Amino acid sequence: MRASDLPLQYNAVQILEHNLAARADQVALYSPERELTFRQTSDEVNRVGNALKRLDVHIGESVAILNLDNAEWAAAYFAIMKIGAVAVGMNTLLKPHEHAYILNDSRARVLIVHAALLPALDPVREQLLFVKHVIVVGGDSSTPLRSAQNDTVRYEDWIANESATLEAAPTHRDDFCALNYSSGTTGEPKGILHAHKDLPLTAQLWAVNVLGLREKDRTFATAKLFFTFGTGGNLVFPWYVGASCILMAAPPRIPANVLQTIDRFKPTIHFNAPTGYAAILADQDFLDGKYDLSSIRLCVSAGESLPAPVWHAWKEKTGLDIIDGIGCTEIWHIFISNRPDDIRPGSSGKPVPGMDVKIVDDNMNPVAQGEVGNLLVKSETTALFYLHQAEKSRRTFLGEWLLTGDKYMMDADGYFWHAGRSDDMLKVGGIFVSPVEVESTLLSHPAVLECAVVGLPDASNLIKPKAFVVLKQGYDASDALKQELVVYCKEKMAEYKRPRWLDFVNELPKTATGKIQRFKLRAQ
Repeated sequence: MRASDLPLQYNAVQILEHNLAARADQVALYSPERELTFRQTSDEVNRVGNALKRLDVHIGESVAILNLDNAEWAAAYFAIMKIGAVAVGMNTLLKPHEHAYILNDSRARVLIVHAALLPALDPVREQLLFVKHVIVVGGDSSTPLRSAQNDTVRYEDWIANESATLEAAPTHRDDFCALNYSSGTTGEPKGILHAHKDLPLTAQLWAVNVLGLREKDRTFATAKLFFTFGTGGNLVFPWYVGASCILMAAPPRIPANVLQTIDRFKPTIHFNAPTGYAAILADQDFLDGKYDLSSIRLCVSAGESLPAPVWHAWKEKTGLDIIDGIGCTEIWHIFISNRPDDIRPGSSGKPVPGMDVKIVDDNMNPVAQGEVGNLLVKSETTALFYLHQAEKSRRTFLGEWLLTGDKYMMDADGYFWHAGRSDDMLKVGGIFVSPVEVESTLLSHPAVLECAVVGLPDASNLIKPKAFVVLKQGYDASDALKQELVVYCKEKMAEYKRPRWLDFVNELPKTATGKIQRFKLRAQ
């Protein structure tokens, strides 16, 4: 499938509305709070769309969503796109100053926000330059409505009298429909715009052609909807094939929340991050068989490279395969992936058909097979630039190619192996060392739950690997265990790669997406 297969006038709301002819009364969305069929979802989308038009929202304008994962999030997302506006999915885990930056950068006049998140806007309400209308989801009549402006209304009241009929805006397939902001591990978050065409293209190229998603599936993702990993895997992709999704507002970092949701709603495909699978494997109730995971036929991982020891441990405990891959917000979703019938644990798999990748050196020359280099991707779903950040755009968007910032190696069989982010690579004794390789070795030790490896200077100011290790329950930090882990690494890898120092920590610093922030460890 190519973009040219879509009509020039295309609106991504078709991903939802094509289901009305064949399965209008089939459940589209499950959640602890609400259950909606495709017909009910479409009706609510239309009411939200009409309410937005009543606020004079026009084609191309931004509407922000700062909401927990629920039916209102999904309805707002498709309603915004249906009227031709741009849906800004805001990270609920960010700090007030970051919320202010995103709202000002996107120039959103309308903000749809959950009542539980209103306090996060209080410290910055005077800084919001463009927000004029605040729509509050959740809470009750006794909950005070606080916002940056006085024009505030409850979601249910806002749409109560609106029509359930709405004609989609005549958008071009290249019109922008979604704006996501990067995790912002360094500097301000980067705004990344995607077009209507990008959603169905990715759904077909990866979710259908690679993952094998089908109508009878039911998806559940721990990645929240404001992440493209969550928006795709747990909203756009299932509805594209007529499947249903399961939404959970509770924090996914608590394994019990995830496991209880799986046990109750019976998903067939589960999306999670490597840290999420590791956390579940360390949960005693899970190990004791308290939860029923028998409905799941396939698991998916992205966000960071999935270590082979975690893959094997999950397979041994559950009998389930994990399909690992790599994606990024700039491409919208996954572009290198393992397949259900073609998995090499520890690798990211092979390029998704319809997307091109190459590995080059710092001079943009192709590297030899087996050598580590910079990963570039070419796809019709690639964003065009970072909003209001021209210099970063010039360094990243290189004509048809996107410089991902990831270091990769391709083996003799065509599988791609992640070697870390470009700024995480270590050069030890003149030889590059991948922190991912050292971390994977440590994770294969039964005592290690999580770990991160960074490069630090020794007494001679030479860079050497240092490991930060989180232990599993039942293991106590000690000098003896520290020495045991160092010896274990020496036995499993070349001497120059093993950690020269090792610290036990209670937790690792991470972004909101669960990616380890190694730069914070280097700063320590």
